[in-house]
Amino acid sequence: MLSEGEPAPDFELSNQDGEPVALSDFDGQHVVVYFYPRADTPGCTTEACGFRDRWRDYREREVTVLGVSDDPVADLADFAAKYDLPFDLLSDADGAVAAAYDSYGEREVAGETREVTLRNTYVVGPDGTVAAAFEGVDPEAHADEVLDALD
Repeated sequence: MLSEGEPAPDFELSNQDGEPVALSDFDGQHVVVYFYPRADTPGCTTEACGFRDRWRDYREREVTVLGVSDDPVADLADFAAKYDLPFDLLSDADGAVAAAYDSYGEREVAGETREVTLRNTYVVGPDGTVAAAFEGVDPEAHADEVLDALD
């Protein structure tokens, strides 16, 4: 995990609409960068819908939310549409951004070891450094946990 106070690695990835989104687009703002394993699976859906359901609270605090997985753009578009997600989902197809954030690694999935995006979250402060880090989060309560850290 990256530690609080460390510079957050900049990145540019395609969102669910195929448009480029860079962390540097949000300089001077708080940004929640949450990594999740797979779109439209139970835990990932719970986590995404938690951010969606608390969206007004994030907007009131002027906080941007970016979800990152190694899913292809088309899968992210379907996921965002199906659950009416109001924030960008970013495709990190090769896992390079997740790896830069210590959020990519081996896990056993369906009986085989695979490289996957790990469920970690970072709050990047207005100065571009890590303001908070969450490892192996609980999808159910995570949106509230991040809001508490922002307050």
